[in-house]
Amino acid sequence: KIKIISFDEFEHMLKILKNFFEKNIKGTPYKAIVIDRKVYLCRLTNAVCDGIEITNNAGKVYVTSRALKHLFDKKPAEEFFFLIDNLYKIVKYPDKIYQNKTSKRGEYCLVKRVGDSDYLCSIEIVKSAAAVLGLTEFGISECGESNEIEEIQIATAFRLRDSDYIKKYTLLWSWEDGTPPS
Repeated sequence: KIKIISFDEFEHMLKILKNFFEKNIKGTPYKAIVIDRKVYLCRLTNAVCDGIEITNNAGKVYVTSRALKHLFDKKPAEEFFFLIDNLYKIVKYPDKIYQNKTSKRGEYCLVKRVGDSDYLCSIEIVKSAAAVLGLTEFGISECGESNEIEEIQIATAFRLRDSDYIKKYTLLWSWEDGTPPS
């Protein structure tokens, strides 16, 4: 079953994302390096996790300051703020999921129709060292154990201006039937 969040929960997540932007990105010079931070956006639904064949344990999605800075620098202001306002919905409840091209950043493209346009959000699965009893160095904990964790991060997002753009990608999952195409 899909848990639909309440309007209050959605507004809370939106407030956190906007606050993250205000503290880390707003007012920075074009292409400036920003402090490497991340903020939790949402957990993928079970249906979406099944669609891209990942465990729900790895279904948490984060937005990094680097990705947000990229969107801020590359998108017109109107599109940037629209993406901020709708990123949660695009990621949490995509209409379709495509395999991303190997030449592009991110493994999957989540596509959702919002208003009169389709929006694409590329997500990547990132492996990073997790500390066990303290700091890690080169993926090895103080105990000598290698302990990598996987998390999902936003690579980029944009409005699909060309309806043929996504036709070149392999459809993995569609909300219409919840299964991969045959």
